[in-house]
Amino acid sequence: MLVTLMNLLRACWRPSSNRHARTGSDVSGRQDGLLWYKDTGQHVNGEFSMAVVQANNLLEDQCQIESGPLSFLDSGPYGTFVGVYDGHGGPETARYINDHLFQNLKRFASEQNSMSADVLKKAYEATEDGFFSVVTKQWPVKPQIAAVGSCCLVGVICGGMLYVANVGDSRVVLGKHVKATGEVLAVQLSAEHNVSIESVRKELQSMHPEDRHIVVLKHNVWRVKGLIQVCRSIGDAYLKKQEFNREPLYAKFRLREPFHKPILSSEPSISVQPLQPHDQFLIFASDGLWEHLTNQEAVDIVHNSPRNGCARKLIRAALQEAAKKREMRYSDLKKIDRGVRRHFHDDITVIVVFLDSSLISRASTHRGPALSLRGGGAAIRSNTLTPT
Repeated sequence: MLVTLMNLLRACWRPSSNRHARTGSDVSGRQDGLLWYKDTGQHVNGEFSMAVVQANNLLEDQCQIESGPLSFLDSGPYGTFVGVYDGHGGPETARYINDHLFQNLKRFASEQNSMSADVLKKAYEATEDGFFSVVTKQWPVKPQIAAVGSCCLVGVICGGMLYVANVGDSRVVLGKHVKATGEVLAVQLSAEHNVSIESVRKELQSMHPEDRHIVVLKHNVWRVKGLIQVCRSIGDAYLKKQEFNREPLYAKFRLREPFHKPILSSEPSISVQPLQPHDQFLIFASDGLWEHLTNQEAVDIVHNSPRNGCARKLIRAALQEAAKKREMRYSDLKKIDRGVRRHFHDDITVIVVFLDSSLISRASTHRGPALSLRGGGAAIRSNTLTPT
Protein backbone atom coordinates (compact mmCIF):
# COMPACT_ATOMS: atom_id res chain seq x y z
CA MET A 1 0.00 0.00 0.00
CA LEU A 2 2.84 2.36 0.84
CA VAL A 3 4.52 1.65 -2.50
CA THR A 4 1.29 2.50 -4.34
CA LEU A 5 0.93 5.72 -2.39
CA MET A 6 4.51 6.72 -3.08
CA ASN A 7 4.09 6.05 -6.81
CA LEU A 8 1.04 8.31 -6.85
CA LEU A 9 2.88 11.02 -4.99
CA ARG A 10 5.94 10.91 -7.22
CA ALA A 11 3.79 12.27 -10.03
CA CYS A 12 3.10 15.29 -7.84
CA TRP A 13 6.68 15.80 -6.69
CA ARG A 14 8.64 18.68 -8.04
CA PRO A 15 11.64 20.52 -6.66
CA SER A 16 10.67 22.54 -3.61
CA SER A 17 10.97 26.21 -4.42
CA ASN A 18 9.78 29.49 -3.00
CA ARG A 19 9.87 32.56 -5.18
CA HIS A 20 9.53 34.60 -1.97
CA ALA A 21 12.67 33.00 -0.49
CA ARG A 22 14.93 35.25 1.50
CA THR A 23 18.64 35.03 0.97
CA GLY A 24 21.71 36.74 2.34
CA SER A 25 21.55 38.27 5.80
CA ASP A 26 19.93 36.38 8.67
CA VAL A 27 18.38 39.59 10.03
CA SER A 28 14.93 38.55 8.80
CA GLY A 29 15.55 34.81 8.78
CA ARG A 30 16.46 32.37 6.04
CA GLN A 31 14.54 30.11 3.68
CA ASP A 32 15.38 26.50 2.83
CA GLY A 33 12.70 25.08 0.55
CA LEU A 34 9.51 24.96 2.62
CA LEU A 35 11.38 25.75 5.83
CA TRP A 36 11.85 29.29 7.14
CA TYR A 37 14.04 29.83 10.19
CA LYS A 38 15.73 32.39 12.37
CA ASP A 39 18.23 30.33 14.34
CA THR A 40 19.02 32.89 17.00
CA GLY A 41 18.01 36.36 18.02
CA GLN A 42 17.82 38.60 21.06
CA HIS A 43 14.71 39.80 22.87
CA VAL A 44 14.74 42.08 25.91
CA ASN A 45 14.46 39.12 28.31
CA GLY A 46 16.97 36.76 26.67
CA GLU A 47 17.44 34.88 23.38
CA PHE A 48 15.03 33.17 21.00
CA SER A 49 14.97 30.70 18.12
CA MET A 50 12.19 30.52 15.53
CA ALA A 51 11.21 28.20 12.66
CA VAL A 52 8.22 27.52 10.38
CA VAL A 53 7.71 24.69 7.89
CA GLN A 54 4.96 24.82 5.29
CA ALA A 55 2.75 21.87 4.33
CA ASN A 56 -0.37 23.50 2.86
CA ASN A 57 -0.59 25.08 -0.60
CA LEU A 58 -0.79 28.42 1.19
CA LEU A 59 0.94 28.74 4.54
CA GLU A 60 -1.85 28.85 7.15
CA ASP A 61 0.44 29.30 10.18
CA GLN A 62 1.51 32.85 11.03
CA CYS A 63 3.65 34.01 13.93
CA GLN A 64 5.53 36.97 15.35
CA ILE A 65 7.81 38.09 18.13
CA GLU A 66 7.75 41.71 19.26
CA SER A 67 10.15 42.92 21.93
CA GLY A 68 10.40 46.40 23.39
CA PRO A 69 7.51 48.84 24.04
CA LEU A 70 4.18 47.07 24.67
CA SER A 71 2.18 50.30 24.45
CA PHE A 72 2.27 53.63 22.62
CA LEU A 73 3.44 55.48 25.76
CA ASP A 74 7.07 56.14 26.66
CA SER A 75 6.23 55.32 30.27
CA GLY A 76 4.19 52.23 29.37
CA PRO A 77 4.93 48.52 29.85
CA TYR A 78 8.02 47.04 28.23
CA GLY A 79 8.78 43.41 27.43
CA THR A 80 8.33 40.62 24.90
CA PHE A 81 5.22 39.53 22.97
CA VAL A 82 5.03 36.14 21.21
CA GLY A 83 2.16 35.10 18.94
CA VAL A 84 1.43 31.81 17.15
CA TYR A 85 -1.62 31.81 14.85
CA ASP A 86 -2.63 28.46 13.34
CA GLY A 87 -5.15 29.12 10.58
CA HIS A 88 -7.72 26.70 9.18
CA GLY A 89 -9.89 26.90 6.08
CA GLY A 90 -7.41 29.35 4.58
CA PRO A 91 -4.70 31.82 5.64
CA GLU A 92 -6.78 35.02 5.85
CA THR A 93 -7.64 35.02 9.56
CA ALA A 94 -4.12 34.15 10.73
CA ARG A 95 -2.72 36.92 8.53
CA TYR A 96 -5.23 39.39 9.89
CA ILE A 97 -4.29 38.50 13.47
CA ASN A 98 -0.62 38.91 12.59
CA ASP A 99 -1.36 42.42 11.35
CA HIS A 100 -3.71 43.60 14.10
CA LEU A 101 -3.55 41.74 17.42
CA PHE A 102 -0.31 43.26 18.71
CA GLN A 103 -1.42 46.76 17.71
CA ASN A 104 -4.71 46.21 19.55
CA LEU A 105 -2.79 45.02 22.62
CA LYS A 106 -0.61 48.16 22.55
CA ARG A 107 -3.72 50.34 22.30
CA PHE A 108 -5.36 48.84 25.39
CA ALA A 109 -2.06 48.74 27.29
CA SER A 110 -1.75 52.47 26.54
CA GLU A 111 -5.24 53.13 27.88
CA GLN A 112 -4.48 51.29 31.12
CA ASN A 113 -0.76 52.19 31.16
CA SER A 114 -0.08 48.61 32.22
CA MET A 115 -0.14 44.98 31.08
CA SER A 116 -2.95 42.80 32.41
CA ALA A 117 -5.25 39.89 31.63
CA ASP A 118 -7.92 42.49 30.79
CA VAL A 119 -5.65 44.07 28.17
CA LEU A 120 -5.21 40.67 26.52
CA LYS A 121 -8.92 39.90 26.61
CA LYS A 122 -9.81 43.25 25.04
CA ALA A 123 -7.13 42.80 22.36
CA TYR A 124 -8.66 39.44 21.38
CA GLU A 125 -12.16 40.95 21.28
CA ALA A 126 -11.03 43.85 19.10
CA THR A 127 -9.21 41.50 16.71
CA GLU A 128 -12.28 39.27 16.39
CA ASP A 129 -14.51 42.30 15.77
CA GLY A 130 -12.08 43.65 13.18
CA PHE A 131 -11.97 40.38 11.28
CA PHE A 132 -15.77 40.14 11.34
CA SER A 133 -15.82 43.57 9.66
CA VAL A 134 -13.67 42.05 6.91
CA VAL A 135 -16.05 39.09 6.58
CA THR A 136 -19.06 41.40 6.34
CA LYS A 137 -17.37 43.52 3.69
CA GLN A 138 -16.16 40.58 1.60
CA TRP A 139 -19.21 38.31 2.04
CA PRO A 140 -20.97 39.43 -1.20
CA VAL A 141 -17.93 38.57 -3.37
CA LYS A 142 -16.06 36.03 -1.22
CA PRO A 143 -18.58 34.24 1.04
CA GLN A 144 -16.19 31.37 1.86
CA ILE A 145 -14.21 33.78 4.07
CA ALA A 146 -16.94 33.13 6.67
CA ALA A 147 -15.53 29.59 7.06
CA VAL A 148 -11.92 30.73 7.65
CA GLY A 149 -10.59 30.91 11.20
CA SER A 150 -7.48 30.64 13.32
CA CYS A 151 -6.24 29.42 16.66
CA CYS A 152 -4.46 32.18 18.56
CA LEU A 153 -1.76 31.64 21.20
CA VAL A 154 -0.07 34.63 22.84
CA GLY A 155 2.58 34.99 25.51
CA VAL A 156 3.67 38.29 27.06
CA ILE A 157 6.69 38.66 29.34
CA CYS A 158 6.41 41.94 31.22
CA GLY A 159 7.49 43.16 34.65
CA GLY A 160 8.69 39.73 35.75
CA MET A 161 5.31 38.19 34.91
CA LEU A 162 4.25 35.78 32.18
CA TYR A 163 0.82 36.29 30.62
CA VAL A 164 -0.54 33.48 28.43
CA ALA A 165 -3.73 33.72 26.37
CA ASN A 166 -5.07 31.03 24.07
CA VAL A 167 -7.98 30.03 21.86
CA GLY A 168 -7.67 26.73 20.00
CA ASP A 169 -5.09 23.97 20.31
CA SER A 170 -1.69 25.58 19.92
CA ARG A 171 0.42 25.15 23.05
CA VAL A 172 3.10 26.76 25.19
CA VAL A 173 5.30 24.54 27.35
CA LEU A 174 7.73 25.73 30.02
CA GLY A 175 11.08 24.07 30.60
CA LYS A 176 11.59 24.25 34.38
CA HIS A 177 14.89 23.29 36.04
CA VAL A 178 14.53 21.05 39.11
CA LYS A 179 17.47 21.80 41.37
CA ALA A 180 17.21 18.60 43.42
CA THR A 181 17.53 16.27 40.41
CA GLY A 182 19.08 18.48 37.72
CA GLU A 183 16.21 17.61 35.37
CA VAL A 184 14.33 20.08 33.22
CA LEU A 185 10.65 19.25 33.46
CA ALA A 186 7.95 20.14 30.92
CA VAL A 187 5.06 22.18 32.30
CA GLN A 188 2.17 22.97 29.95
CA LEU A 189 0.96 26.52 30.54
CA SER A 190 -1.88 26.89 28.02
CA ALA A 191 -5.39 25.49 28.16
CA GLU A 192 -6.51 23.87 24.88
CA HIS A 193 -9.93 23.98 23.28
CA ASN A 194 -10.09 20.84 21.17
CA VAL A 195 -13.13 18.57 21.53
CA SER A 196 -10.91 15.49 21.31
CA ILE A 197 -10.38 16.28 25.03
CA GLU A 198 -13.25 14.86 27.09
CA SER A 199 -13.43 17.78 29.54
CA VAL A 200 -13.69 20.22 26.62
CA ARG A 201 -16.54 18.18 25.10
CA LYS A 202 -18.40 18.18 28.42
CA GLU A 203 -17.93 21.94 28.83
CA LEU A 204 -19.32 22.59 25.35
CA GLN A 205 -22.24 20.22 25.94
CA SER A 206 -23.07 21.99 29.20
CA MET A 207 -23.13 25.33 27.35
CA HIS A 208 -25.52 23.92 24.71
CA PRO A 209 -27.80 21.54 26.67
CA GLU A 210 -30.56 21.92 24.08
CA ASP A 211 -28.37 20.57 21.26
CA ARG A 212 -27.71 16.81 21.48
CA HIS A 213 -25.48 17.03 18.41
CA ILE A 214 -23.25 19.91 19.45
CA VAL A 215 -20.33 17.43 19.32
CA VAL A 216 -20.32 14.56 16.81
CA LEU A 217 -17.92 11.64 16.37
CA LYS A 218 -17.15 11.64 12.65
CA HIS A 219 -14.59 9.26 11.09
CA ASN A 220 -13.32 8.51 14.62
CA VAL A 221 -12.66 12.22 15.26
CA TRP A 222 -14.74 14.39 17.61
CA ARG A 223 -15.91 17.58 15.89
CA VAL A 224 -18.13 20.51 16.81
CA LYS A 225 -21.32 20.03 14.73
CA GLY A 226 -19.32 17.47 12.76
CA LEU A 227 -17.28 20.30 11.20
CA ILE A 228 -14.36 21.52 13.30
CA GLN A 229 -12.22 20.19 16.16
CA VAL A 230 -11.60 23.43 18.06
CA CYS A 231 -14.41 25.10 19.98
CA ARG A 232 -12.67 28.47 20.39
CA SER A 233 -11.08 30.52 17.62
CA ILE A 234 -10.78 33.88 15.95
CA GLY A 235 -12.95 34.01 12.83
CA ASP A 236 -15.14 31.05 11.81
CA ALA A 237 -18.03 33.49 11.45
CA TYR A 238 -20.26 30.77 10.01
CA LEU A 239 -20.45 29.14 13.47
CA LYS A 240 -20.79 32.37 15.43
CA LYS A 241 -23.34 34.40 13.47
CA GLN A 242 -26.37 32.84 11.82
CA GLU A 243 -26.31 35.48 9.07
CA PHE A 244 -23.19 33.82 7.61
CA ASN A 245 -24.45 30.23 7.80
CA ARG A 246 -26.48 30.33 4.60
CA GLU A 247 -26.09 30.44 0.85
CA PRO A 248 -23.84 31.20 -0.95
CA LEU A 249 -21.58 29.55 1.67
CA TYR A 250 -20.65 26.05 0.50
CA ALA A 251 -23.27 23.49 1.52
CA LYS A 252 -20.72 21.43 3.50
CA PHE A 253 -20.43 24.31 6.02
CA ARG A 254 -24.13 25.10 6.35
CA LEU A 255 -26.07 23.72 9.30
CA ARG A 256 -29.56 22.37 8.71
CA GLU A 257 -31.04 23.99 11.80
CA PRO A 258 -30.60 27.70 12.60
CA PHE A 259 -28.70 28.58 15.79
CA HIS A 260 -29.55 31.41 18.14
CA LYS A 261 -26.28 31.84 20.03
CA PRO A 262 -22.66 31.43 18.92
CA ILE A 263 -21.50 27.82 18.69
CA LEU A 264 -17.81 28.72 18.87
CA SER A 265 -16.24 31.28 21.19
CA SER A 266 -13.36 33.73 20.78
CA GLU A 267 -12.85 34.24 24.51
CA PRO A 268 -9.27 33.28 25.44
CA SER A 269 -8.20 31.19 28.41
CA ILE A 270 -5.76 33.47 30.25
CA SER A 271 -3.20 32.70 32.93
CA VAL A 272 -0.82 35.05 34.76
CA GLN A 273 2.15 33.89 36.80
CA PRO A 274 5.46 35.26 38.08
CA LEU A 275 8.57 33.99 36.34
CA GLN A 276 11.03 32.15 38.60
CA PRO A 277 14.83 31.86 38.33
CA HIS A 278 14.49 28.12 37.57
CA ASP A 279 12.22 28.81 34.55
CA GLN A 280 14.62 28.11 31.66
CA PHE A 281 12.69 28.53 28.41
CA LEU A 282 9.25 28.55 26.76
CA ILE A 283 8.26 26.56 23.66
CA PHE A 284 5.39 28.15 21.73
CA ALA A 285 4.14 25.92 18.90
CA SER A 286 1.15 25.17 16.70
CA ASP A 287 -0.44 21.75 17.10
CA GLY A 288 1.54 20.49 14.09
CA LEU A 289 4.48 20.03 16.47
CA TRP A 290 2.54 18.48 19.35
CA GLU A 291 0.96 15.93 17.01
CA HIS A 292 4.38 14.27 16.80
CA LEU A 293 6.23 15.21 20.01
CA THR A 294 5.21 15.06 23.66
CA ASN A 295 5.79 18.06 25.92
CA GLN A 296 8.71 16.34 27.64
CA GLU A 297 10.29 15.18 24.37
CA ALA A 298 10.25 18.76 23.09
CA VAL A 299 11.72 20.13 26.34
CA ASP A 300 14.45 17.45 26.31
CA ILE A 301 15.45 18.37 22.76
CA VAL A 302 15.79 22.07 23.66
CA HIS A 303 17.58 21.34 26.93
CA ASN A 304 20.09 19.00 25.27
CA SER A 305 20.75 21.15 22.18
CA PRO A 306 22.65 24.38 21.51
CA ARG A 307 20.32 27.37 21.67
CA ASN A 308 21.31 28.36 18.15
CA GLY A 309 18.88 26.57 15.81
CA CYS A 310 16.89 24.68 18.46
CA ALA A 311 13.52 25.65 16.93
CA ARG A 312 14.66 24.20 13.61
CA LYS A 313 15.79 21.07 15.47
CA LEU A 314 12.33 20.65 17.00
CA ILE A 315 10.73 20.84 13.55
CA ARG A 316 13.20 18.29 12.20
CA ALA A 317 12.37 15.92 15.07
CA ALA A 318 8.64 16.29 14.33
CA LEU A 319 9.14 15.65 10.60
CA GLN A 320 11.29 12.60 11.35
CA GLU A 321 8.43 11.22 13.44
CA ALA A 322 5.93 12.03 10.69
CA ALA A 323 8.08 10.17 8.15
CA LYS A 324 8.54 7.24 10.51
CA LYS A 325 4.78 6.89 10.98
CA ARG A 326 4.41 6.53 7.20
CA GLU A 327 7.41 4.17 6.90
CA MET A 328 9.30 6.79 4.90
CA ARG A 329 12.76 8.25 5.09
CA TYR A 330 13.03 11.82 6.31
CA SER A 331 15.05 12.68 3.20
CA ASP A 332 12.14 11.54 0.99
CA LEU A 333 9.59 13.49 3.00
CA LYS A 334 11.61 16.68 2.47
CA LYS A 335 11.28 16.26 -1.33
CA ILE A 336 7.47 16.43 -1.24
CA ASP A 337 6.16 19.85 -2.17
CA ARG A 338 3.52 21.99 -0.52
CA GLY A 339 -0.06 20.80 -0.82
CA VAL A 340 0.88 17.14 -1.18
CA ARG A 341 3.00 17.53 1.96
CA ARG A 342 -0.20 18.18 3.96
CA HIS A 343 -1.00 14.46 3.71
CA PHE A 344 2.02 13.80 5.94
CA HIS A 345 2.09 16.71 8.39
CA ASP A 346 0.56 20.10 9.10
CA ASP A 347 2.18 23.52 8.85
CA ILE A 348 4.41 23.73 11.94
CA THR A 349 5.46 26.86 13.81
CA VAL A 350 7.92 26.84 16.71
CA ILE A 351 9.23 29.77 18.76
CA VAL A 352 11.61 28.96 21.63
CA VAL A 353 12.03 31.86 24.06
CA PHE A 354 14.92 31.57 26.51
CA LEU A 355 14.52 33.34 29.83
CA ASP A 356 17.47 35.24 31.29
CA SER A 357 16.54 35.78 34.96
CA SER A 358 18.98 38.69 35.32
CA LEU A 359 17.36 40.53 32.40
CA ILE A 360 13.85 39.71 33.64
CA SER A 361 14.63 40.96 37.17
CA ARG A 362 15.73 44.39 35.89
CA ALA A 363 13.09 44.64 33.19
CA SER A 364 11.56 47.76 34.71
CA THR A 365 14.78 49.75 34.24
CA HIS A 366 16.49 47.95 31.33
CA ARG A 367 15.43 49.14 27.88
CA GLY A 368 17.06 46.91 25.31
CA PRO A 369 16.81 47.29 21.53
CA ALA A 370 13.34 46.85 20.04
CA LEU A 371 12.63 43.82 17.85
CA SER A 372 9.82 43.03 15.42
CA LEU A 373 9.96 39.78 13.45
CA ARG A 374 7.41 37.66 11.65
CA GLY A 375 8.00 34.04 10.77
CA GLY A 376 7.37 32.20 7.54
CA GLY A 377 9.32 34.32 5.10
CA ALA A 378 7.88 36.96 2.78
CA ALA A 379 4.35 35.60 2.59
CA ILE A 380 1.59 37.03 0.38
CA ARG A 381 0.64 40.45 1.66
CA SER A 382 -2.09 40.33 4.27
CA ASN A 383 -3.14 43.97 4.19
CA THR A 384 -5.46 43.15 1.29
CA LEU A 385 -7.95 42.05 3.97
CA THR A 386 -7.78 45.27 5.96
CA PRO A 387 -11.16 47.04 5.98
CA THR A 388 -11.20 50.53 4.51
